[in-house]
Amino acid sequence: MFKIIFSILIWPVWYVFFIPSLILLLLVIIIVPRNSLFYFIRPFCWLSCFFAGQWLKKENDLSHDIEPPYIYMFNHVSMFDQFMIGAYIPHYITAVAAIEVFKYPIWGFIIRKYGVIPIIRQKIKKAIGSLNLAEDAINKGVSFLISPEGTRTLTGQMGPFKKGPFHLAKNTNATIIPIGLLGGFKAKKKSDWRIFPGILTVKFGQPITSKTFKNMEIVELRNLVFNRISNLIDKKG
Repeated sequence: MFKIIFSILIWPVWYVFFIPSLILLLLVIIIVPRNSLFYFIRPFCWLSCFFAGQWLKKENDLSHDIEPPYIYMFNHVSMFDQFMIGAYIPHYITAVAAIEVFKYPIWGFIIRKYGVIPIIRQKIKKAIGSLNLAEDAINKGVSFLISPEGTRTLTGQMGPFKKGPFHLAKNTNATIIPIGLLGGFKAKKKSDWRIFPGILTVKFGQPITSKTFKNMEIVELRNLVFNRISNLIDKKG
């Protein structure tokens, strides 16, 4: 009952913050150079969690000792995932996202202007085309946020990783930064409209450089990243 009451109260509060913020964000994206956008994106992401009754917490420092570009890979658990990560990334970063996300009014237009690349997961050739666009951007120095699972978990457990993101890493020699997300599944499940207040924790793993995976097969690299993220989200770890 508490979850229902909280959700009925918090959704209007969140939309009152989110919709005007999107309009302001669109103006920022049009006016501000991309390499400075993170100054605005970070507080927007933090507040997007806060007004949904979530408190953000970071564990482990985000290491940028290695030159970009980076591919940030994470376990996909909640609608809050991109906000959790975006609140802590101190540079411009874009993403590959499901084509369905681009159908939302205002939001779809904004993320396209921001540089997010749509991907049609069900059609292999078009998905490969999207990854090729991402590869071109990475080769120009742009860092990306990608979920190797491809879609949000329905069980809370991390699903199998697709091979596409690891081909992308191998083809571009970009450094992979594993990220473990905790608390998001409890806060907002994909199949449930309700929101539960709580703490969202972001755990950054050690970078995996191209020197590390240069001689690895795709499956080996996929397993390495899967294990790194599994260790990050292990509450005992």
